[in-house]
Amino acid sequence: MGTHRRPKPPSRARIATLGVAAGAVSLLPTQSQAAPKPTADEVRKQVEKLYEEAEAPTEEYNGIREQQQKLQREVDGAQDRLARKQHEINELREKIGPLAASQYRSGAIDPSVQLFLSSDPDDYLDKAEALGRTGDRQTAALRALEGKQRELAQERADAAKRLKALNEARNEAAKKKDEVQGKLTKARKLLNSLTAEQRARMEAAQGREDAASGSSDAPASYNGPASGRAKTAIDFAYAQLGKPYEWGSTGPDSYDCSGLVGAAWRSAGVSLPRTVKQMYDAGRKVAQSDLQPGDIIYWYNDSQHNGIYIGDGKAIHAPRTGKNIEITQVSYMPFYAASRP
Repeated sequence: MGTHRRPKPPSRARIATLGVAAGAVSLLPTQSQAAPKPTADEVRKQVEKLYEEAEAPTEEYNGIREQQQKLQREVDGAQDRLARKQHEINELREKIGPLAASQYRSGAIDPSVQLFLSSDPDDYLDKAEALGRTGDRQTAALRALEGKQRELAQERADAAKRLKALNEARNEAAKKKDEVQGKLTKARKLLNSLTAEQRARMEAAQGREDAASGSSDAPASYNGPASGRAKTAIDFAYAQLGKPYEWGSTGPDSYDCSGLVGAAWRSAGVSLPRTVKQMYDAGRKVAQSDLQPGDIIYWYNDSQHNGIYIGDGKAIHAPRTGKNIEITQVSYMPFYAASRP
């Protein structure tokens, strides 16, 4: 009697797969199920978030650019030193006379020169002197040439190292630039997706929000209690009211947050580092209860956003892309710390 083999039951994984496949058809979106377009308020919140996310890489970009400029100056200096060393070597070769002439002019290498060009020129010179192969003046010239050649090799190595660091900084700056521009491009696309009516509603909502926060970018004159350098810095910042925020900019037509703070204090003869983080690290910290006009306010954290305290619970700052330099309440954003230049 033959055995009747029962069909193998499907595995649980197979059942789950079939179930998903069966349900997938009913889950496919139809025209009527398409996700609704975001409202003006939703777009505004997304755009604000993108602008806020762009601030940190902007400050990183500023720091890298500052490092890049320093490295560029070092590379330029190294190249100048290389040129001078090469000129000195060329002059020494001319002074060596017949010994060098056979190598550098006729191409016929004298045995003495061949020894000199070995891996240990000092050893050659010691032996040559012992054998009387060189005169005192010739020996001195050869020793000087050997020393300059070593210096030249060291300068070349240093220049190559600096050039490599410069290229790495350039690449890193380009990445940060792409990161910022990517977020700003996404924000622009969101704004462009709005109808004229939605845009008007969004701008009205932004206006109401600015009014609630006490923000204003209208031209004004400072009449607070600051004096000396702090007053000079604040007066400069006031003169920038209404100018646009532009990431990576230090003026005079536009600024980012740390660009404005640095330019204001520079007008008072105080040189500050370039980025929010560097300013925070370098400044003398003061408690919020001890704030004085001219102090630097840091919002969110120690590396994202800053401005200048002007008294009466207010600060002047360059807010973000799409907005102008303005006066706002310190409490409008999460206060993190303050420092005094």
